[in-house]
Amino acid sequence: MSNDVTDGLQLVLRVILAVLFIGAGITHFLPSVQRTMAAMIPPRLRRSGLASPVNLVLFTGLCEVAGGLGLLYPPTMVVAAGALVVFLAAVFPANAYAARHPKRFGRVAIPFVPRLIAQLVLMGLIVVSAL
Repeated sequence: MSNDVTDGLQLVLRVILAVLFIGAGITHFLPSVQRTMAAMIPPRLRRSGLASPVNLVLFTGLCEVAGGLGLLYPPTMVVAAGALVVFLAAVFPANAYAARHPKRFGRVAIPFVPRLIAQLVLMGLIVVSAL
């Protein structure tokens, strides 16, 4: 493939990922989503005050929006991609906790192995989009 085609495909991938992360980040500010996501934080990671579960959900929403926007701005795209990969690793314990409690979290509780694979594929796509 030529560089123009590769660059075009990477741009399309970055835009798709940006829309995905910005959209997901915005949902963190919806009260019903906040409650569910706050409940997904494993008990051993729960704190009060500034690091309360709801504040962590709001913070992760801001991270997703910022990361998505960062993918769209060429001077920040590599840093944003790296930050999003770290972000996905950081939030994985909440996804794993939800996977262990499917009755409590319903369709949000994606089984552990498929969720892990999806998370790793997403991390790979982020890296490929910013190379």
